[in-house]
Amino acid sequence: MEESKNKQNTLFKQKVKPNNWKRLVIKDTDEKKEYPIEEIRNKVILGDTFKVLKKIDDESFDMVFVDPPYFLQLPSKELRRWTVKTVVEGVNDEWDKFSSFEEYDNFITKLLIEVKRVMKPNATIWVIATYHSIFRIGKIMQDLGFWILNDVIWIKTNPMPNWLGVRFTNATENLIWAVKDKKAKKYTFNKEYARKFGIGKVGANVWVLPLCWGKERLKNDKGKKLHSTQKPVELLKRVILTSTKEGDLILDPVAGTGTTGHVAKALKRDFVMIEINEKYVEGIVERFKKPLKITDDPLPKPKKVNRYLRLEELA
Repeated sequence: MEESKNKQNTLFKQKVKPNNWKRLVIKDTDEKKEYPIEEIRNKVILGDTFKVLKKIDDESFDMVFVDPPYFLQLPSKELRRWTVKTVVEGVNDEWDKFSSFEEYDNFITKLLIEVKRVMKPNATIWVIATYHSIFRIGKIMQDLGFWILNDVIWIKTNPMPNWLGVRFTNATENLIWAVKDKKAKKYTFNKEYARKFGIGKVGANVWVLPLCWGKERLKNDKGKKLHSTQKPVELLKRVILTSTKEGDLILDPVAGTGTTGHVAKALKRDFVMIEINEKYVEGIVERFKKPLKITDDPLPKPKKVNRYLRLEELA
C-alpha cells in the first residue's frame, strides 16, 4: 500500500516544473528557527502547521481563514447511488480521523491559540465547518477570548443528495467570523460587498453558491478528486472581499489545495499558506501556473439566487 501511494505521488509530481516549486514553496525544517514575514510572503510552507506557526512573529496577519478537519465520523461502509450504482466519494481521509472529541478539541484549541497570537490587533478570522463540528469550534473560540462578529450560512446549490433518505439533505456549511477579543477596533468590513453577496436588500448573512465542481476541481493522475473538501473560488472571493483591503496579508494555516492564496493573489492581496501534505502542495503549484481571473460580481447572479430560494414568490 505504501509503495502504491509513493508511486501515485511520483506520477503527480512529474507534472510540476522544479522552478515553479522553488519559487512558490518553502519546505520547513527543524533547523529553521524563525520565518521573517518578508521571507514567507506569498509562499506556501510545506510542513507541520504547529511547528511553522511558532516560528512566525506575533501580530503579523490582517486576516486568517481556517478550514480545519471537520471530524465527520462517517461510517466505513460503501455507499452507492440508487440508479447508476456508482460509489459515492465521501470524506474518508486520514486527516479527518480523530480518536475522540477530546482529541479533536485539543487539535482545534492548539491551532486557534497559535493563530490568535499571529493575528494583528484588528485582524479578523474566518473558520468554516459543518454541523459535525462548528458548534464545538464556536465554543472553543469563545473560551479562548475570540469575539464572534457574525456567522455566515453557505447554502449549496448542488449539495450531495441524502442517498439513504433517513434525514434532511445537508445543504449548508457555517462560517464563523470573529476578532481576537471584544476590544478589537477598526477591523475591515466592506459593507458594499456584504450587501452584494448576501441575500435580500439588506445583504443578509446567507451566501448561495455551488460546491467546487467541474474544471475548478483539482484531480490526481487517476482522475479522482485531489482533495475531498476543496473549497470553491467564489466562497473565498466573498470572504476576502468583505473582510480585507488590497495589500493585506492573509494566513491559511491548513491550506489544502490553496484556494485561499490563489484567490488572494487574484484580488491583489498577499498570503502565507501552510500545508503538511505534499500532494496538496503539488496541486497548489499546478494551480499557480495559471493566473486566476475573477470579477467581484456574485456568482450565481442575484436573480438566480432569488429563484433558487423562491424569494420572488414572497415579494
